[in-house]
Amino acid sequence: MAQQFDLIIVGAGMVGATLARALADTSLRIAVLDAMALDQPLTARATDSGYDPRVSALSAASENILANLDAWARIDPAFRSPYRHMCVWDGEGTGEIRFDAGMLGENRLGHIVENWRVQQAVLDSLTGTPVTLLGGQRVTEMLQEPTGWRLQLDSGEVVQAPLVVAADGARSRLRELAGFAMREWDYLHHALVTTVRIERPHAHTAWQSFLPSGPLAFLPLNDRDGGHYCSIVWSLLPEQAQRIMALDDPQFRQELEAAIEGRLGCILHADQRHCIPLRQRHAQRYVMPGLALIGDAAHSIHPLAGQGVNLGLLDVAELTAVLQAALQRGEDFASLPVLQRYERRRMGANLSMMAAMEGFERLFHADALPLRWLRNSGMQWLNGQGMLKAGVVRRAMGLGGSLPALAQAAENVD
Repeated sequence: MAQQFDLIIVGAGMVGATLARALADTSLRIAVLDAMALDQPLTARATDSGYDPRVSALSAASENILANLDAWARIDPAFRSPYRHMCVWDGEGTGEIRFDAGMLGENRLGHIVENWRVQQAVLDSLTGTPVTLLGGQRVTEMLQEPTGWRLQLDSGEVVQAPLVVAADGARSRLRELAGFAMREWDYLHHALVTTVRIERPHAHTAWQSFLPSGPLAFLPLNDRDGGHYCSIVWSLLPEQAQRIMALDDPQFRQELEAAIEGRLGCILHADQRHCIPLRQRHAQRYVMPGLALIGDAAHSIHPLAGQGVNLGLLDVAELTAVLQAALQRGEDFASLPVLQRYERRRMGANLSMMAAMEGFERLFHADALPLRWLRNSGMQWLNGQGMLKAGVVRRAMGLGGSLPALAQAAENVD
């Protein structure tokens, strides 16, 4: 016999778990389903630095969402690494821009946090709520019925709900089973990620250089045992990624130090390197009757500005607002007209961010002399425009435009 719910969220990652917590206090009977076990604590990968290589640059809007859901305070401040400044420059020219949170009277642009710590904090915040956690289960089939969706699980169990939300990542199984059309293309780049110990303090600054091979970002992590640390994301052509992955540790540290122009002194240590092919995906629609895509299941972008999880959390905030309003009005919360309100509010914003990232990526790969001159001159010009820079900072913090209630300022976010 099938278990009955009002809402089934498939995917208990940062985005899916946050949606469950955001709706936990409503009248909806909610289940969260994930292939991983949900009845035991998460753990980080073992690394020399003690930092997991998978991190996110959480914007101020994302912090607001987590704080409003009692999750932010569950992340130990020792593992919330604030960045207050950004320094972006052309590795092949003279253009450079510096951004500062003080331009908006803020004390940070955001925080770098290991993904597993964010996920654990949100899962912990579900303790004591009526949300049902169904861990260690995979969806093998889904069938649309007059009353909603019927999901067959690999355990042999069946669950049903009028509304299902796919939060199961960039390679979403639910998106595939439901037949959502996608636009996707390969960036022809791989992202090399690791954690490094550096000689000089990072000064709570996110450093990003645009190199001919692709952007290189050093994201500041809190000092540990007197050492200074950064998480790095280095976008490389496949053959370059293969070469650099094959280097021994001293050679790798030497190349990395040269790529960042020695701005942080010597690279004293590097954890194990990981290489991830980069691919952009965007669903042509986010919803169908009784089914919605959020986060990477709907869109995945180049990690150029660390916006992926921030876009996903804003999806959560908008979908939460739409569903809460529908419940208050007595509407069919799983109906297509209701879900299309979420789609309209988020698709344009996500496409805009994706287009901006694509434009940056193409501009900095252009090697023609006029374009190189234009981008360097433009960076130097923008660096002197206080009002325009403040607008860029505001957008980077996720505070531009009309924000849903869940993403608006919370108290005691530090």
